[in-house]
Amino acid sequence: MTKFVLATHNQNKLKELERILAPLHISVETAQLEEVEETGKSFAENAFLKAEAACRKTGLPAVADDSGLMVDALNGAPGVYSARYAGAGASDTDRIEKLLDAMKDVPEQARKAKFVCSICCVFPDGTKITAEGECPGKIAFAPEGNDGFGYDPVFLVDRKSFAQLTSQEKDEISHRGRALRAFAAELEKRKEIYG
Repeated sequence: MTKFVLATHNQNKLKELERILAPLHISVETAQLEEVEETGKSFAENAFLKAEAACRKTGLPAVADDSGLMVDALNGAPGVYSARYAGAGASDTDRIEKLLDAMKDVPEQARKAKFVCSICCVFPDGTKITAEGECPGKIAFAPEGNDGFGYDPVFLVDRKSFAQLTSQEKDEISHRGRALRAFAAELEKRKEIYG
């Protein structure tokens, strides 16, 4: 099994990435890494910043993702600021409340949104593999469901929120699941890099 380091401090994200990468015979571990400042203007730029820093620090191939919610009625916000949307130290509940408040006058037909995920893997020799995934949906009027994390309770796909789906159901349609499957396909093509 190939060992990769995962550049994240988010335990929920770690579980999701481990679950999706395990069938690819990729074992992921976390390292004590400093938080990288996400100064990129896109999810892809931020994923690269995190993966590159983790690879440099550990000497191992490093996988990082950057993801977030883009809402049409808010001109793509919160976007790359999804985790910081309600300010430093805010909880998922704080972010959801701010989003719902910003959307309070938006009618159902105009509540389109999408989750976006960019994956970047940087190898010690400088090789880089990237992949993206998206999941279209819409924003609910109130949180629904008890599972998931982040904006999952207010992100609807086919009338169910991400927080109402099982882990398996979510992995099949989520932006992160799609990005990781695309990443796995790229990795498979280039097995000589890490095999």
